[in-house]
Amino acid sequence: MKRLITSVICALLMCINLASSAAVDNHDHNKVVCFWNSTSFLRDVLSIANRSHKNLYNCSQLIGPGKFKVDDLRPALSLCTHLVYGFAGLDATSFEVKPLNPNLDTGAGYGFYRLVPQLKRQFPELKVYLSVGGNADPYEETHKYLTLTETTNGRNKFISSVNRLLADYEFDGIDLAWQFPPAKVKKNRGTLGSFWHGLKKTFGYGQFKDDKEKEHMEGFTVLVKDLKSQLKTKNKALTLTVLPHVNSSVYYNAKALAPHLDAVHLFAFDQSNPERTPKKADYPAPIYDSYGRVPDENIDYQSKYWLNNGMPGTKVVIGIPTFARTWKLTAESEAAGVPPVTAEGPGVEGPHTKIPGIMSYAEVCSRLTEAAVGKVRRVNDPSKKYGPYAFTPYDAKSGREGLWLGFEDPDTAAVKAEFVKTKLLGGVALYDLSLDDFRGVCNGDKFPIVKAAKYKL
Repeated sequence: MKRLITSVICALLMCINLASSAAVDNHDHNKVVCFWNSTSFLRDVLSIANRSHKNLYNCSQLIGPGKFKVDDLRPALSLCTHLVYGFAGLDATSFEVKPLNPNLDTGAGYGFYRLVPQLKRQFPELKVYLSVGGNADPYEETHKYLTLTETTNGRNKFISSVNRLLADYEFDGIDLAWQFPPAKVKKNRGTLGSFWHGLKKTFGYGQFKDDKEKEHMEGFTVLVKDLKSQLKTKNKALTLTVLPHVNSSVYYNAKALAPHLDAVHLFAFDQSNPERTPKKADYPAPIYDSYGRVPDENIDYQSKYWLNNGMPGTKVVIGIPTFARTWKLTAESEAAGVPPVTAEGPGVEGPHTKIPGIMSYAEVCSRLTEAAVGKVRRVNDPSKKYGPYAFTPYDAKSGREGLWLGFEDPDTAAVKAEFVKTKLLGGVALYDLSLDDFRGVCNGDKFPIVKAAKYKL
């Protein structure tokens, strides 16, 4: 009898271990998390008139040959350990997860919620998550992301809707790219002051004062804890994406969150952009602090916040943008182009993205190589701290405006991946696949930024 009982116990323990191993992420230090904003699929069918909204995450206003289809994912997925599908939203009344683009996400025409997770059949080691928020919800509705955290009822409604969604679709987990409002850094805290682009000019950036900051931090912590307890029983993952405009010290209790998150995707980029600082062009995604800059606006500082406050290094994943930030140069701009440079708002739009102030890497390539009027001069960063930039000065004779752009390329992606490797962090998160050179127009190599980061880890 004793032998029988022992055998049964061993069998049960083996089952438990097998079940738990299904949820284990084997990529402690080499995560390559690839975000895809599915609205890039619509780039060739939507009107130019819709371009008034400058939010990069809301790519539904884009048109032209930058259209990104599900099949375009395949060359990248052999490089990615995780694919994050963006973005779902939040219903302001029910506090339930909802598709923001029903025709694409769940409609009979496309049904990407069902189609994209099926890519795992071709790439069996890939994990596919659904991201909620991501600044894809209209900014004027973001109060609901605060209100939901305030009550047990609101949190439970959200969690129940996540459970239903994961029962219907084959996602491996949920990513919370929570749309907390922009919050200026408080001097007595001495912590993060990053902000997401486009909000200041368009939506009254920085004017919101959250009188319930502590309550919302505590409510979000409870939400994460309760949601993870539900997902764990289903072997589903839970990750957090820290958007560039969100002040981590205001809304995230890193130590309390650490046991309940599988990873934190730290979007420590877009530190300078033409909406936040229209009169000053500067490095958008530096690794380290540089003279005369705000000391917290770099990858090193922001990653240290999470590490110093209890988040294990293996769970800290560093965001790498695949796009450039651009500014217009005028007669008042310095001809040498050395940042920070006096500027006059967003630079000219690219032929694919069609958004002033933003260029995909493929669009940057054409500017660096073409012999026509639009060519820009590249300036490398031998220190490997701040990233390269390129510019063409204002032409006093013709009155033609100039252009300054700070950008990522395969070399900078590799440098940031090396930073991750040296600091023993969890990996990199690329935002997003549709803004990398997914057609290989630069040198015939598809997804060169993703590839460079992958091979350096």
